[in-house]
Amino acid sequence: MYYEAPRRVAIIGGLRIPFCRSHTAYARCSNQDMMTAVLRGLVDRFALDGVALGDVSLGAVIKHSRDWNLARESVLGSGLAPETPAYDLQRACGTSLEAAIQIGNKIALGQIDAGIAGGTDSISDAPIVYPDEYRQILLGSFRGRSLGARIKPWLGLRPRHFKPELPGVTEPRTGLNMGQSTELTAQRWGITREAQDELAYQSHRRAAAAYDEGFYADLIMPFEGVSEDNNLRRDTTPEKLATLKPVFDRGANGTMTAGNSTPLTDGAAGLLLASEDWAAERDLPVQAYLRYGKVAAVDFVAKEGLLMAPAYGVSEMLWDAGLGFSDFDLFEIHEAFAAQTLATMKAWESTEFCAEKLRRNAPLGPIDRDKLNIKGGSLALGHPFAATGARILAGLAKMLDERGSGRGLISVCTAGGMGVMAILEK
Repeated sequence: MYYEAPRRVAIIGGLRIPFCRSHTAYARCSNQDMMTAVLRGLVDRFALDGVALGDVSLGAVIKHSRDWNLARESVLGSGLAPETPAYDLQRACGTSLEAAIQIGNKIALGQIDAGIAGGTDSISDAPIVYPDEYRQILLGSFRGRSLGARIKPWLGLRPRHFKPELPGVTEPRTGLNMGQSTELTAQRWGITREAQDELAYQSHRRAAAAYDEGFYADLIMPFEGVSEDNNLRRDTTPEKLATLKPVFDRGANGTMTAGNSTPLTDGAAGLLLASEDWAAERDLPVQAYLRYGKVAAVDFVAKEGLLMAPAYGVSEMLWDAGLGFSDFDLFEIHEAFAAQTLATMKAWESTEFCAEKLRRNAPLGPIDRDKLNIKGGSLALGHPFAATGARILAGLAKMLDERGSGRGLISVCTAGGMGVMAILEK
């Protein structure tokens, strides 16, 4: 329902903790610990202590059952007014970008004046469960109405019931994990090992330069004694990357290594969005505006690569906006794997793909590599699943603000054959 004419959605700024490889610096931190820390940082930076925001949307991909109300619990520990509502959201790797789009929609429609979008993920604190047979024994005993009825289920207890089931990233429909699926995409699109390693090298090189120039100084807050993403390899080279062995396809056709794939990562990120009037009342400068958002999905079981939905979704979003790649100054394409990023861009350059799949008379691409992930991408910075979208949004908004004008495109692939896309403008 429209409460008033749609308003522009202002991005005030974002913040995150350093992203760290799983089982390192944040090995004993929970999703709530990390997300609450980021929210507190936003409260301190933008003088929000005791302020009731219209809504907070955030989530995690890997969650304990105890985190059933993660967003609300994180808000209650953040310094925001307890009257600030919050809700959990999950769209795999696109979680916090989707959260920003939803908060932005509420602001645009006048339902709220300001809100926070964010995400967190911990592989180090992943939930470990036991086989369903063991769970049924526990529940059967609990339901027993007599001592005998409570004891009887335990007679079926076997050693196999104590073998834990660890969470995984395998797609139930195909039985393949993301890396295995992307190897198939790399082969289909002819993405070479050398091209993947080169993209990974550029990601680390650009991230290191961005750190050295101070770009991340106000985007990252220290946490648990860490002040820099610990996946960053300042000394990496194409030659060093070439020495790594393939990890998803160990045969002769394997191209994807630990160096050109994102590592399992812990971290959290958040973003403050608002109406222009709300920001002006608090003397908060606007960094950029969230102008368009889009989601897409593909049939990855029978027709398309698991992580190729953005190839379609970006095209549809550009139809909505009446724009082409030449209208953009910056591109932020999530580097889940170098092969995925390169395959997506190759699809946009393909006359055949754009004609048959996107209904376009000419290719969308190419993308100028000097405009792509210029401050480093997920290959260098890491990828806590639900936090990456907010990380990208905050960085792109700052880049546009420093330029004084411009337009940027965001593309994030996700598990389940989906993608989330957005356009920012200054």
